[in-house]
Amino acid sequence: MYFNNRDKFKSGISIQVSNYFTAHSHGFFKSVSKSKQVVDKLHHLILWRFRSPSQYMGKYKVMKPAQEVDVSAVKYKEEDIKAPHLTGFLFKLFVNMLETPLIGSSIVDSLKKNNGMTEMFRNTVIPEEPMFRPEFPPQKAEHDVVIVGEDESPVDRLEIALKCLPQYDPSRSFHTDPSSSFRYWKIRDYAFAYRSKLTAPSVVAEQIISIIEEFKYDKSPTPYLITFDASEVRKQAEASTQRFEEGKPISILDGIFVTIKDDIDCFPHTTKGGTTWLHEDRSVEKDSVVVSRLRSCGAILIGKSNMHEIGMGTTGNNSNYGTTRNPHAPERYTGGSSSGSAAIVASGICSAALGTDGGGSVRIPASLCGITGLKTTYGRTDMTGSLCEGGTVEIIGPLASSVEDALLVYAAILGSSSADRLNLNPTPPCFPKLSSHNGGNAIVSLRLGKYTRWFNDVNSSEISDKCEDILKLLSNNHGCEVVEIVVPELEEMRAAHVVSIGSAALRSLTPYCEAGKNRKLSYDTRTSFAIFRSFSASDYISSQCIRRRLMEYHMDIFKDVDVIVTPTTGMTAPVIPPDALKNGETNFQVTAYLMRFVLAANLLGFPAISIPVGYDKEGLPIGLQIMGRPWAEATVLSLAAAVEELAPVTKKPAVFHDLLNTNRVHTDLSEK
Repeated sequence: MYFNNRDKFKSGISIQVSNYFTAHSHGFFKSVSKSKQVVDKLHHLILWRFRSPSQYMGKYKVMKPAQEVDVSAVKYKEEDIKAPHLTGFLFKLFVNMLETPLIGSSIVDSLKKNNGMTEMFRNTVIPEEPMFRPEFPPQKAEHDVVIVGEDESPVDRLEIALKCLPQYDPSRSFHTDPSSSFRYWKIRDYAFAYRSKLTAPSVVAEQIISIIEEFKYDKSPTPYLITFDASEVRKQAEASTQRFEEGKPISILDGIFVTIKDDIDCFPHTTKGGTTWLHEDRSVEKDSVVVSRLRSCGAILIGKSNMHEIGMGTTGNNSNYGTTRNPHAPERYTGGSSSGSAAIVASGICSAALGTDGGGSVRIPASLCGITGLKTTYGRTDMTGSLCEGGTVEIIGPLASSVEDALLVYAAILGSSSADRLNLNPTPPCFPKLSSHNGGNAIVSLRLGKYTRWFNDVNSSEISDKCEDILKLLSNNHGCEVVEIVVPELEEMRAAHVVSIGSAALRSLTPYCEAGKNRKLSYDTRTSFAIFRSFSASDYISSQCIRRRLMEYHMDIFKDVDVIVTPTTGMTAPVIPPDALKNGETNFQVTAYLMRFVLAANLLGFPAISIPVGYDKEGLPIGLQIMGRPWAEATVLSLAAAVEELAPVTKKPAVFHDLLNTNRVHTDLSEK
């Protein structure tokens, strides 16, 4: 339709909106007055685009080069997300509108403008050159570490990692009073139990199979796993049991049960990425590199864990297979996108799991579920054989119930791809010397960077208070120094990250979407993709220019501090709206709280870890994030181990499975 003036064009838009609702509402809006308000708001959002050109022409901003910015003059700006929270019928209707030509682009443009993205990318001159993936300057060596070779076998690296841990004392786990405070069974506990013939991998396997097969879509908690084959688990467990009977276990990970996120290949399972259809178009012929390394160590891979579809969400909602619930409070989210991986570890079913982290997707669920989640430096782990392969912000990392277990799994899976070794020039991987139960000597006098205004920008002061308590203990017990810092341009960071990860996701899935698969995606994924499709080549380049600016800021910060500390998330586990279970939801405010502190590690590629530090008044876990310099995983792990020792007693989750059977094991040991 052609309009010969702007007023008629605006009138035409109004007619299209009115006709859309008439065609799609089926009388719904006649009986629900709230919907009229929603329509009015959407209508208002659409029409901003068609104002007179004089209202928005001639305005642009010129950024100073990052090196010339006076950081001390930077004012912290609290995040204010302007977007609707929708579930149920209104959410479905909203998504259909987003995918309608003209109306959808108008809504998306309005959302971007109201949240500052239009000004940032279209009306700002950014002087830096683009950085299309993290580029790190040479880094100084870490202290009190053991250097390992990337070319060493995973089994050999595990042997080195074991020597870095405190001497194992079975009495700390098995000879304590069963009624004493709760603790998770660790990898070395299982290895001891197997060697001592207190149990066997096959026995544990049968317990796990029984638990997994019990869960149905409509039963809380809904599935931990998307793909599971009991016969495959039994086969691996029987082989491991045979090795222990012969006295020839492969490594400390032999017989240890591990689950793999559904965007990482694990043969013979399919990889669906949380969708209902991706496996139909993408076959799995072999293990991903990281999975093959775990398998070579004797780990038992139980299946593919649930996840937020395509990884495009932070809550873990999945309307295709059911939303995995938080073991601490089944009416709440686990966090995502590595939701199943976090929940299966937190509930005691697995000692460890693999997840991917492109926007906090390992650390967010680890924090909300009260476990440890490690995000390695970009390029430290080989992404070959994952859906994230080729991305510029993603890594594969471990989730575990303790720092030492995260270290052991990390030791097995680390190793850069040949391309990343050439392009990123990684420093040799190192392990911290955790020779005592306090993180070793490496943390003495560490400088901890804290941006107080940002640190305290949380949903509840309970979160920042618990994290602050741990910092005080680190200072008092280990001589760590808390240094006030300023992190500029956090708003620009958030925008650059969403353009970077969104563009990569869209590139990967556009061929499938063009072939008609878009309608098979969940509604929240379709919402994300509608936004991603609005990003231009110019937007992408601008976001990479911002990436370079932020790298300069952060490398300057790391001249004065060793790590940057924040809460992991700005809120504890959010409640799952009942309407969201069937069709998902869009809630950018919750997303903002969950992602508030995690993005620098992804956009800039730094290593980071989430470690539990306590609980809020409702008993929900709170996590502290430690982010280090490039390639400084050993420093991050060492400080995390100290935090683990200082943190309050761990609470037993509401949903927990004691696979070693505390009472039985305690009795058996007493008889020996």
